[in-house]
Amino acid sequence: MKEQTINLKKKPGLGQRFVDEMKRNYVLYIMSIPIIVYFVLFCYLPMFGLLISFQDFNIIKGVFNSPWTDMYGFAHFYKFFTGSMFWPVMKNTLLISFYEIIFSFPAPIIFALMLNEIKNLKYKKIIQTVTYLPHFISVVVICSMIIRFFQHDGIITSLIALLGGERRDYIIDADAFRTIYVGTGIWQGIGWGSIIYISALSSIDQELYEAAVIDGAGKWKQLIHITIPGIASTIIILFIMRMGQILSVGYEKIILLQRSETVSVSRVLSVYTYERGLGGLSGSTVASGSNQYSYASAVGVFTSLVNILFLAITNKISKKVSETSLF
Repeated sequence: MKEQTINLKKKPGLGQRFVDEMKRNYVLYIMSIPIIVYFVLFCYLPMFGLLISFQDFNIIKGVFNSPWTDMYGFAHFYKFFTGSMFWPVMKNTLLISFYEIIFSFPAPIIFALMLNEIKNLKYKKIIQTVTYLPHFISVVVICSMIIRFFQHDGIITSLIALLGGERRDYIIDADAFRTIYVGTGIWQGIGWGSIIYISALSSIDQELYEAAVIDGAGKWKQLIHITIPGIASTIIILFIMRMGQILSVGYEKIILLQRSETVSVSRVLSVYTYERGLGGLSGSTVASGSNQYSYASAVGVFTSLVNILFLAITNKISKKVSETSLF
């Protein structure tokens, strides 16, 4: 009977495997160094500054010497939750974010589906180029255009008046602010946002459409049974990521569009954080007590925690319902 030989060679340890991996793919790791440095400097090191949320931060004393607040460091959080601005700011933030999810999120999907039906490649490229352009224009320029469009004698205002509506300065109309903000956001991002959906559509097997045509399925049935399921995972992943930004309504555009007449509906968490942390906004009712770094940082921490909570809940629900999730 032939004896079986036993391989007694010791497996390489973790350290040796790491060295071997570095030698094998050293070019890729060298190329990744700038990315790693970027995230360390601008994403991870600034997280150390979150400590000031629990301190009465003094810019002269610094993080290490500033005293801790009362209530085990949660005094600023308690002040924010019990303050008069908490519910108005939360309401404005959630309403704008909700409108963006309802109207802005599906817009690139619908646009990509419509663009996918265009067979003339030249016409298709022209439409894509035109719709991509607003994304690359500076937000300052975009807001200047919006102000011009919606002022008393603006293009959009004149068009509304031509259609029988009221001619007025919509840019200082509190009732119109959210509509203008969300509507212009769709115009600005619909082309750029559709890129990932167009890419997902191109990956669908064309033989499925050919089989559907043979079976007598029209365009609508092809859309329901082939196209939508083909990009469903992409839609779900992006929706989960969008829910992780539920309270992160950008402040740049709001600051540029905000007027004293619209502060009551436009002051969202990010703007309120700016007002309390770095100073006031020109043309707005400034919150008392600016340069409160610790208080503003506490509001920022609260925003991030709520975003993480919504991300985790949405991801959990998606994993149970569709088996598609981020983690």
